[in-house]
Amino acid sequence: MPSPQHPIESGFNAASTTQDVIAGIDLRGKTAIVTGGYAGLGLETTRTLAAAGAAVVVPARDRQKAEQALRGIDRVEIEAMDLIDPVSIDAFADRFLASGRPLHILVNSAGIMALPTLTLDARGFEYHFATNHLGHFQLTTRLLPALRQAEGARVVSVSAWAHRQSDVVFDDPFFQHREYQPMLGYGQSKTANILFAVGLDAREAGHGVRAFSLHPGSIVSTDLGRNFSREQLLAFGVIDAAGQPILDPQRQLKTVEQGAATQVWCATNPRLAGLGGVYCENVEVARLVPPEDSREWGSDDSTRKLGVMPYAVDPAAADRLWALSENLLGGRPMNAMPGNGTGAACGSS
Repeated sequence: MPSPQHPIESGFNAASTTQDVIAGIDLRGKTAIVTGGYAGLGLETTRTLAAAGAAVVVPARDRQKAEQALRGIDRVEIEAMDLIDPVSIDAFADRFLASGRPLHILVNSAGIMALPTLTLDARGFEYHFATNHLGHFQLTTRLLPALRQAEGARVVSVSAWAHRQSDVVFDDPFFQHREYQPMLGYGQSKTANILFAVGLDAREAGHGVRAFSLHPGSIVSTDLGRNFSREQLLAFGVIDAAGQPILDPQRQLKTVEQGAATQVWCATNPRLAGLGGVYCENVEVARLVPPEDSREWGSDDSTRKLGVMPYAVDPAAADRLWALSENLLGGRPMNAMPGNGTGAACGSS
């Protein structure tokens, strides 16, 4: 069977904005959940979906910050949840399921990036993997009854170009036996986001649930890159000598509205009907990186190179990650898991 991982001539491009991709789409009567929906790309996604008529639920670790960011946006509900806390995730999912509502759109947009030192949660899980992948894995699988009820739902995982930095190291995902590097931890979790979309789509397409992953571009104006120094950002070529963001969407240097366009497109565009398990960028399905272009990647390459690594869309690896994730979370139901770690699950990837 040929891979679906190839462009579909979407009609959009790297400079397209959320307003471009939502034009003409009516989401009245639809319900969406957007993690990280009160900061960065998540906030723009919340604003766009709500403006198109959707009821948007925003899980928030910091309710006060969420209320301030979302003030004045109609059809938005704020609920307590922390992606690093499995008990909190279960409680949120239980409340939503008890409402009896179908869930048409789930955008897993929250994330952390490049923690400078190896950090473990209360369960002993490395923080990027625990927050960016396992938290969203638990949330999504707990919400499957509502997603199936929608009879046509989409789950969107916000990944990143940084998946090129690392495959999932199944023998040592938490850096117990190898040197920790911030971008290796982040990159591994972003590969996991892509593999999760592959695995979820394979399992749930028959129930009307399709899954997508994506790279939004480099958006310096969000909080996600707060662990990088000014010198690092200069070296990456994403800010100028005055410290201002460089905007050049053809080089993946985007505004928030341009960066969030791909996740809104994945969540809503009718051209994607019948498709799933693919990685997208620049409001288009991405190409596979050819084998001859496989090498070690530096962060500065993100402005020049596009595509998805074959290991990130490998069905066998997706199945292996699914089994690992279920094992780490103790199987279903997952509401008896220990751990109440502290940490941030904010921003967009």
